[in-house]
Amino acid sequence: MMANFGRVLGRGLAFLVPAALGVVSLVYSGTLQQPPAAKEVNRAAVPVRVITVEPVAIVPRISGYGTVGPARQWRAVSRIEGEVAELQDGLAAGVLVAKGDLLIRIDDTDLRLTLAQTNAQLAAADVKDATLAASQQLAEADLELMRAELVRQQQLVEQGVATTASLDAVKRRELTAVTKVTEIDNQRQLAKAERAVQMAQKASVERSLEFAALRAPYDLRITNVSASVGQYASRGQVLLEGEGTDAAEVAAQFPMGGIGPLLRLAGNGTTVMDLKARVRLSAPGHDVVWKAVVDRVGDAIDSRTQSATVVVRVDDPLSEAVAGQRPPLRRNMFVEVVLMAPETEALVVPAEAVRDGTGLVVSENGTLEKRTLVTGYAVGDLAVVSEGLAPGDQLVITSPTIAVPGMEVKAVEDAARKAALLAEATGKPQPAGSAQGEGTGQGSGSGSGSGQGKGKSAGEVEK
Repeated sequence: MMANFGRVLGRGLAFLVPAALGVVSLVYSGTLQQPPAAKEVNRAAVPVRVITVEPVAIVPRISGYGTVGPARQWRAVSRIEGEVAELQDGLAAGVLVAKGDLLIRIDDTDLRLTLAQTNAQLAAADVKDATLAASQQLAEADLELMRAELVRQQQLVEQGVATTASLDAVKRRELTAVTKVTEIDNQRQLAKAERAVQMAQKASVERSLEFAALRAPYDLRITNVSASVGQYASRGQVLLEGEGTDAAEVAAQFPMGGIGPLLRLAGNGTTVMDLKARVRLSAPGHDVVWKAVVDRVGDAIDSRTQSATVVVRVDDPLSEAVAGQRPPLRRNMFVEVVLMAPETEALVVPAEAVRDGTGLVVSENGTLEKRTLVTGYAVGDLAVVSEGLAPGDQLVITSPTIAVPGMEVKAVEDAARKAALLAEATGKPQPAGSAQGEGTGQGSGSGSGSGQGKGKSAGEVEK
């Protein structure tokens, strides 16, 4: 029995002792609690890519797009009627013809017969006029005799030698002579008027003969031929069409309000007509550029795209064509037109560094500072900052997911990106290896790559 009691007591102590210890630990846990030992954390400054802002030369520019068209178009309209007797060999759409080349000749046989008839009528009129002139001289001589006889008869009547009846007879003969002279003079005046009509008819026929031969008024590229040998051409019919090769035009569309900042940045009363222009065609592996001049500005805003039209002209676009390298500037090509203002100085930064009108700058104590930036002009991957930055400021171009305002950073100058930015600002080709700056520092994104492409295009514009 004692053995059973000992067994029960052992089991009770095995339960009560741990339980008592647990209660004691709960009671004194507040007094035994101590804070963990402080642990110092040294965070390394995050490297961020920056560029040091400074005034640089910039060529302000803006791009628009449009299709190429001829500066002059010509339609050969038949001004006479007749059969097409001759057509230049090989005359077809696409053929180049020189100024003065005979393109079409219309049969002028009927016109030449009419001209011969008119010449015969003029010759007959000359004979008639000569006859009337001789008759007029005789009639005037007879009139003089009658007037002398009238004077003599009047004297005889006054002397009482002749009668009044004989005087009246002489007066009637004198009136008859006057009438004859007047009639002949009228006939000559009428013949003169008829001759003038015949001369006008002759001139009209001769002018029509000039229209029988259709020649190129200037160097042309034929675009359509609707005439053929043996075809009867009626007056007013279009026989062929062509376009001048001396110049081409591009009516480019520019965003409304996009040219204004360009002109304001240029200053000095610069107008659209003062801007330089380039026409660019993107070809596989390279771009083809033509020099152009601003010819005129459209009179209205496009209602569909709300864009303004600027027409530029390229002189002699075929002269620079090189087979396999530079295609000729042809009608209906879709091209880019770049308008450029005179070079000026401004604070130029990457466009991706300005987000919603703000940017990040590395302060003097090495922390990030948020700035409000005002941009007056932007093109491609660059922007001109008019307010918010000063020369010498270090603008952060790192991705905003890495750069947080107030954090301690280590500024890493991105020389390659800055060089690319300067090249794009002046419109010159970028230096080789500019893309290497993309891997410098953290957060390098696609901004440098984009800027490189734009810079290259701008450089090609200046060629």
